[in-house]
Amino acid sequence: MSRNKRTIVILIADDDAEDRMLVKDALEENRLTNEIQFVENGEELIDYLHNRGRFTDKTLFPTPGLILLDLNMPKKDGREALKEIKSDEHLRVIPVVVLTTSKAEEDILRTYDLGVSSFITKPVTFAALVDVMKTLTKYWFEIVELPKP
Repeated sequence: MSRNKRTIVILIADDDAEDRMLVKDALEENRLTNEIQFVENGEELIDYLHNRGRFTDKTLFPTPGLILLDLNMPKKDGREALKEIKSDEHLRVIPVVVLTTSKAEEDILRTYDLGVSSFITKPVTFAALVDVMKTLTKYWFEIVELPKP
């Protein structure tokens, strides 16, 4: 189980710099040792996953084992990016967890329909975010068997 913890890269797609830092801090608060990568919009997310543009070096930008996806981002939003990921035979195996401020029933239904693994509404407090990240990481890195990247 500990072997998973070291090798799985978490890719966080969120345009809000403060939210990115809060999620990173919440993960670190849980003593998570996984490598964390960030992208700021759906276009960067797709470029990262295809190792295009500034993400060409696969050693610096390895295939993630888990994607935390915000829905409301500029250029290409999370919904569009999710649709692309899940329609690509090489990328669709990567679990995608939506982490968003949206509570819209339509978003929940649509993202599950597109193949999202989980839908989480961002907690309001940092303490609650730490709890969510603790549960999320325990589930994805200790309980679930993930495909090898």
